[in-house]
Amino acid sequence: MPKAKARHILVPTEKACEDLKQEIASGADFADVAAKHSQCPSGRDGGALGEFGPGQMVREFDEVVFGEEVGVVHGPIKTQFGYHLVEITSRTD
Repeated sequence: MPKAKARHILVPTEKACEDLKQEIASGADFADVAAKHSQCPSGRDGGALGEFGPGQMVREFDEVVFGEEVGVVHGPIKTQFGYHLVEITSRTD
C-alpha cells in the first residue's frame, strides 16, 4: 500500500494561501511559514503530518499527496477546513 509523508499550511482564505505560496517561492522556509501562519496544530511542527496512507486524509488532500510531484509546494487546495499549501516530502508506491 502506498505511504506518504507531507507537511501543510492551513489558512482561512485562498488569498492568504496564495500570498504564503509566493513567500515560500521567494525563499522563505516552509516550516517557518507554517509555524507562523498555519491554523492547524501541526504548524508548531513545521506543518509535518507524519506518514499516512490513502484514505486517512480528506479526499482533496489525498488526490494531491498521492497523485502529484514530490518536493513541490502544491496549492491552494480547498477542503472543508480551509485552504492548504501541501508539500509532499516522500512517497512510496
